[in-house]
Order: sequence, then structure tokens, then C-alpha cells
Amino acid sequence: MTDLSIASGTPYLNTAGSLISRIRGVPDDDMRTIRRLLKVWRDHYARNLLRSAFYDGRQRFNNLGISIPNIVAAKAGVVVGWPQKSVRALADKSVFEGFETPDGDPNGIGRIVMDNALTDTMGEAIISCYKHSCSFLTIDYDPDDPSGERILVIPRSADWSAAIWDNTRHRIAAALTITDNDQYGNMTMFNAWLPGRNYACRRDTGGWKAERQDNRLDRVSVVPIVYDRGDRPFGHSRINRTLMNLTDMAMRTMVRMEASAEFYSVPKIWFLGLNRDAFSKDTWSSLVSSINAVSRDENGDIPTLQQVTQASMQPHGDMLETIAMLASAETGIPAEQLGIRLTNPTSAEALAAAEDQLTRIADRQNRAFGIQLMNAMSMAVQLRDNTANPPDLAGIRPLWAPTRVVSEAARADYYTKVAGANPTWADSDVGLSKLGLNADELRSFRAYQQRMRAQEHIDQIRQQAAISRQGGSDVQSEPASTVGQQPQGTGNGSGSADQGVPVESGDAGR
Repeated sequence: MTDLSIASGTPYLNTAGSLISRIRGVPDDDMRTIRRLLKVWRDHYARNLLRSAFYDGRQRFNNLGISIPNIVAAKAGVVVGWPQKSVRALADKSVFEGFETPDGDPNGIGRIVMDNALTDTMGEAIISCYKHSCSFLTIDYDPDDPSGERILVIPRSADWSAAIWDNTRHRIAAALTITDNDQYGNMTMFNAWLPGRNYACRRDTGGWKAERQDNRLDRVSVVPIVYDRGDRPFGHSRINRTLMNLTDMAMRTMVRMEASAEFYSVPKIWFLGLNRDAFSKDTWSSLVSSINAVSRDENGDIPTLQQVTQASMQPHGDMLETIAMLASAETGIPAEQLGIRLTNPTSAEALAAAEDQLTRIADRQNRAFGIQLMNAMSMAVQLRDNTANPPDLAGIRPLWAPTRVVSEAARADYYTKVAGANPTWADSDVGLSKLGLNADELRSFRAYQQRMRAQEHIDQIRQQAAISRQGGSDVQSEPASTVGQQPQGTGNGSGSADQGVPVESGDAGR
């Protein structure tokens, strides 16, 4: 299928351009499904854009119009990045490192991962998933590879995609991914993914037309990457309504704090019994001048000076701290990472304990992501081999970087104690991963072990060959069966006890 992963037009799409009634080359049954997919995309696009705006710090300032003048609100910039922090703090704990293939990778899983840089692009799908509640991985042939051996596994964000869920089979029933648009935001290309067939749809001067591509899959070659599925098949967003409201509250507090700081920096002074014309127009010069004087009035009286105490900045800081603590409870992120400085310094153990909730969420999500990655690899292998049955991927499992930061001393202590009780575990992939080796380091270590074993085998062969050449005719060996028996005579021609017996090379080192 023709695909453009980066659109050439504006990043914002016009939902009115998706009102498509007919596409040449698409039968009526599939056209009804495509129209339904387009409606799903239209219904969710505005909300997805809002979450993207909060993530990128481009949301509109939500002014209540009570204490903040509109002229101040219009100039307010976004300074609270909690939505992005909520997404990235959890995404940083979901680092995909590849697949463990104990049988030598007969299905070529490693090649698929390498061709698609999946250890890197999976991070894009996870960030989009936490931002919009879900993202997708599409599996398809590479249009630039006529042999069909190269398979593309591409992450798709929810704001440019749509899907319909099959509750009976617990998987995607149909999906749509927008791949290009024009300068006005109207979509010009999209792909429709259906069981056993895909449509590459393109708009031209005569309307919409589609190019069909059939495959041997019995399902849609799209897998969902979902956060917090719960009662919703496409999950929930980390940037939920609660977090967006807390972010708006924090923004208003920061703007009020900045406005108060402007007044706080200038002392409020009142002169009673003095005409306003007695002051120069350059008020700032009078404030910073080291010598100032005020003359008597026309009656010879001295005006009275009173200074009004400025409002304290402390209430704004206390309110911001309260809002940050609520955001911390909502996202599971420690308050220190949201910009709140506690009175007492926090120890490393306390920080690790504070992230315990986030770590448990990441562990659960990595298991869910792993299931979908295995589904994607199964479809990729089936497409590449053009077979009707899914491949057997038993024993293969996805590898993730540790979600919890553990000190080197603690790892070494744990490894030593378990290895002492179970030496076989110490040299296994599981044991070495507990020691702190990631997937790349583990592969390097296994390659090093293989080279060392090969070198030892070569050295043994050389030693045995040298012994055979030097002492093959001089070394004496008596068969074990003659121990404790009388030597046989020589008259029967069967050999004698003093006759030399050749030593095999395999026995030389015993």
C-alpha cells in the first residue's frame, strides 16, 4: 500500500473533508465500514486535539474573568507542564529492548525489529498511547520491496487514526489511518484496514479512488497500544479531565502570582493633603531617587505620608502547592517532580517508594504492550511467509528495561545470594537480566561466551594432536580389564602384557 507517514500539509485536519459518500474500487459493504470509521475519527478528533494542546503547552488560557484582567490573561503564556510530565514520566519506564529468542530466531523476528527500528519507534506509540489513550501499530508489506520479504511495522497516533472494536474476538474489527492532507487541512490519502484486505484511498480530480490489496490474514493487520483499558476497549488518557482542570487552576494561580508580584515590587504610598500635580510624570525616577522632597502646601501645612502594606505572595505559593499535591495524587508522580520543594530533603529510598505506584502501572502496561507486540510479530511473519496459519512463536518474549532503579550494590547482593542457591539460574538470561544487563549487553555477553568456548575447543584439539604426534608410540597403557589378573602368554598370538598398546587422543588428558 502507498503510505506517507508524515503529512505534507497543515498539522490540523478539516473534519468536513472526511464526509465521503463514495470511493471508486470499494464495494458497498466495505464502504459502509469506511464511512463508520470516518465518523469515529470525526467524533474524537476535537478531544484528541485538546489533549495534544495540553501536552505541547498550547492550550488556551482558561480565565474566569474575576481577578485577572483580560489584558493580562491575553498575554499569559503556559508555564505549567504537568500534562507532558504525566505522559513522559510513565513512558520513560516503558523502554522496549527487543525480543528474547532462545531457539536461534528461526522466524526472523530480530530482522523485523531491526528493519523497522522498533526499539525506537515503539516509544512513539507508547507516548501517543498515554497522550490520547491509545495508538496503533500497522503491519503491511513495504511498497518499495517487490519481493515482499520486508514488512513495515509503523506506529500511528490516535488523532490521525480510527478503529472499531470487535467485542466477540477481543481485537480490532476495522481501522483507518490518515496519511496525507493538503494545505487547507483536507485529507487527500488514507488507508482502510479490513480483515484479509486493505484499501489505499486517494483523492484526485475525479473524486476518491482506492487500490485494493488482499492478504491471507483472517484479521485486521493493526494492533492497539492501549493505556488503562478497564471498561473501555481503547483505554483512557493520562491527560484526563481532572489533570486538565488542575493545570488550568495552576495556570490561573501563576498568573495571579505574577500580577501580584508587579504590585509587590512597587511600594504603595499615599500623600494626604497634597495635590497630585506636585509629582513629576516620571514616577519611576522619583521612586529610585536617593533624595526626594515634598514642599508645604499653600496653607503652609506639611502633607501626611502613609504607606500601605503590600499583599503577601505566600497565599499564592500555598495554593499552588496544594494544586500540585492533587496533581501528584492523580498522576502518581512524586510532588518533587512537579516542582514542589518540600521542607526536608528527600532521600533516595523515599523517592523510590514515592514512585512505587508509577512503577506498578508501568509493569502492568509493559505486559499489555508485550501481548500486542507478539500479535504484531505473528502477523508480520505470516505476511512475509504468505501462509494461511499463524507461526508458532512459543518461547519468544518481549524484553523491557527495568522499571525500577536499583543500586548496583543491591543487584550484586541479590544475584550472589540467588546464584549460591541455584547456580544454573546465575548463567541464564533471566539471572543476568536481574544483574542489570540489558538486551544488547546480554547478546554481547553471549557472543563473548561463544567465542571463548570455541577457542577452548580449538586449544583442546591442538593439545590432543600434539600429544598424539609426540608420544603415540611411547605411551604405555594397560587395559582396565587386566588389573588384578595374571598376564597372558604370548604363544596364542593374542598379545602380551609387555606389548605396547596405542593410546587414543581422547584418553591422553585423562
